[in-house]
Amino acid sequence: MSEKQIRIDLVDDASAGELLTLRRAAFVTEAQQYGDPNIPPLTQTLHELREDLARDDVTTIGAWEGHRLVGSVRVEIEGQKATLGRLAVAPDQQGHGVGTQLMWAVLPYLPEETKEIWVFTGKDSLQNLAMYQRQGYEEQYDKAAGDLTFTYLRRILGEAQARSAG
Repeated sequence: MSEKQIRIDLVDDASAGELLTLRRAAFVTEAQQYGDPNIPPLTQTLHELREDLARDDVTTIGAWEGHRLVGSVRVEIEGQKATLGRLAVAPDQQGHGVGTQLMWAVLPYLPEETKEIWVFTGKDSLQNLAMYQRQGYEEQYDKAAGDLTFTYLRRILGEAQARSAG
């Protein structure tokens, strides 16, 4: 874990451009791994991102080092289920615990009725799968989307951990 002070807070429209840049930088490696430069995090427009940030059922949480956005995660709520997506960490910050901090930081932002959290990543993204499994997520199923296959993982929340930050 890095010695750097990371501040966790909501990402708002004023930071949309920086969020778009962060996601593109973070997902280039994933796109290269799969040989597909057209994965959604790389093709989303600023207008689409702003629309997503304005949705009532979506919360985007960011990790800042000083004034720089170094990580983010998108949380979509559907009933008792939260789905995490677009977990992005700046390439120079990867491997320093920012992604793990964001995974725990999600918990206080979840509605009280949330019973489970789902995440998904590319089936061949072994580092991502390992990180999610270390956080208590268990593989549930694989699903093809075009040429890509995603692995879906789930974590069931208990009463205490649903609202604590770890």
